[in-house]
Amino acid sequence: MTHIAINGWFVGQSTTGSGQYIDHLLTHLPRYASAVRWSLLLPPHAMREAPRLAAVAPTVAIQPVSLPPLPAPLAKLWWEQVTIPHLARRLGADLLWVPYWAAPLWQPTPVTVTIHDLIPALLPAYRGGWLQRMYTALVSATARRSAAVITVSHASKRDIVTHLRIPDERVHVVYHGPNQEGAPQPDAALMVAVRQKYTLPQRFFLYVGGFDVRKNVRATLEGYARYLARGGDPGVHLVIAGKLPAVDSSFTPDPQRLAAALGLHGQVHFCGWVDELEKAALYAMATAYLFPSLYEGFGMMVLEAMCAGAPVVTSAGPTNAPPGQFA
Repeated sequence: MTHIAINGWFVGQSTTGSGQYIDHLLTHLPRYASAVRWSLLLPPHAMREAPRLAAVAPTVAIQPVSLPPLPAPLAKLWWEQVTIPHLARRLGADLLWVPYWAAPLWQPTPVTVTIHDLIPALLPAYRGGWLQRMYTALVSATARRSAAVITVSHASKRDIVTHLRIPDERVHVVYHGPNQEGAPQPDAALMVAVRQKYTLPQRFFLYVGGFDVRKNVRATLEGYARYLARGGDPGVHLVIAGKLPAVDSSFTPDPQRLAAALGLHGQVHFCGWVDELEKAALYAMATAYLFPSLYEGFGMMVLEAMCAGAPVVTSAGPTNAPPGQFA
């Protein structure tokens, strides 16, 4: 029986893409690979998820792991580069799977790493300071040493092969499924409840997602303003969902300020964070879902909107990037 050890650093972090990815796979993967022995290596902060994991993934063996008392960034680095490879070897695992871009440099056990995208390497606005750039250089080198790379789209594979110089045959595309996979289509009662909960207008265009600069929410607002200026139906409002930026900056511009500057008072509604189980109803009620992102490894929200039956208006690629922001 093949024994696979899993780096569980992001387990339970549902507000991150890496957290959603590993949580969904832990729920479903063991059912489809029953001949595999799974060991999930959990750091202290993720141990609160152990009872839930025992219920949804009873065949996965949870391995609690302690960490030395280090500052948070160093603790994460120690976990990835020291704790994980040592423990995988000690457990006798046949393979170590790291479900985010952070394979260890020392690989006594064959490693497969999932790389969703190369945003920190390709987009200057996301490269951070010198420590972040050193970390990106490190995980780029460790990915090259790995036995295999999983990625989530052919666009990401192209970037990985081109920029990390990893041979094509070692990079494998495994698409995401929608986060609400298996959930029933929203009925009329749920849509009424969601409309009331978030105080939604009767008709609306919808944006759901983040607010960092590559998401291009400015273009969503500017496009909606042009739609109204050119005779578009003002009865179709714009709903923007998601946790608004804590700080208004060039990296996370506050869409409320942008809407006010465009004179969109009363036409744009900010409904805040939407519960995962209510997203399908939100998409289903939308006149169209708007997603003009400048760069995505996959674009989960586009898939979710289409699954809910919403027409989608999206971008073809990072062709309209602001000068100095994107490469």
